[in-house]
Amino acid sequence: MKTVLEVNSLEKRYRERVVLDGLTLRVDEGDIYGFLGPNGAGKTTAIRAILGLIHFEKGDVIINGYNMRKDFRNGIRMVGAMVETPQFHDKHSGIWNLRMMAKFYDGISEKRIEETLEIVGMKTRAKDKVSTYSLGMKQRLGIAGALLHHPSLVILDEPTNGLDPKGMKEVREIIKHLSIEQNIAFFISSHLLNEVESLCNKIGIIKGGRIIKELTSENIPIKYAIPKNKSLEEYFLELTKGGGQIE
Repeated sequence: MKTVLEVNSLEKRYRERVVLDGLTLRVDEGDIYGFLGPNGAGKTTAIRAILGLIHFEKGDVIINGYNMRKDFRNGIRMVGAMVETPQFHDKHSGIWNLRMMAKFYDGISEKRIEETLEIVGMKTRAKDKVSTYSLGMKQRLGIAGALLHHPSLVILDEPTNGLDPKGMKEVREIIKHLSIEQNIAFFISSHLLNEVESLCNKIGIIKGGRIIKELTSENIPIKYAIPKNKSLEEYFLELTKGGGQIE
């Protein structure tokens, strides 16, 4: 199985404060990797470091075999991302916004733009102004933008944050479909434990800037990796005891 993302011994400091402390993880093609941790654990910093949005002092990020320190252009070429709430031009239509996003890549056809709208279930609303969209529709449009250039890895930061149950279900179904049908790997930051349990085949629990526990689910639900006398929530809180509120 091909590895699409490797994070090896990543270190990041803000003055004297260590934010990432030897962070190491791996995501293979088709994985849905849930990235969990308490407030201040380093999740957002890790995502920004992986995407090259911030500098890190030590370690390596390797995407599709390309070391991001040495060959950032080729490494980032096959990555799609939606970091925090996606921002759009509300006075324009969804398809207009995607056309603007497509200009950042080479060779994105009108057909491909329409395909991504179809994938996320937004084709019938494509010509409506974004100002008329619900939060769930905007999230789906953001995912469409991340898919434009046929990425092998998609990084999503809290993709269901603020959505109602229907919107959450729709986003989860899109992610599962793309993982299975197109073998796209997803790296998802989330604070919703029940969501990652039902969605992800791997869960990395981060505390103090490093992975303290990784749960995998190859043939059985993740919940069976947890001690029988504990729920996922109890297990998570036990592992992160003293880490403050869950982000």
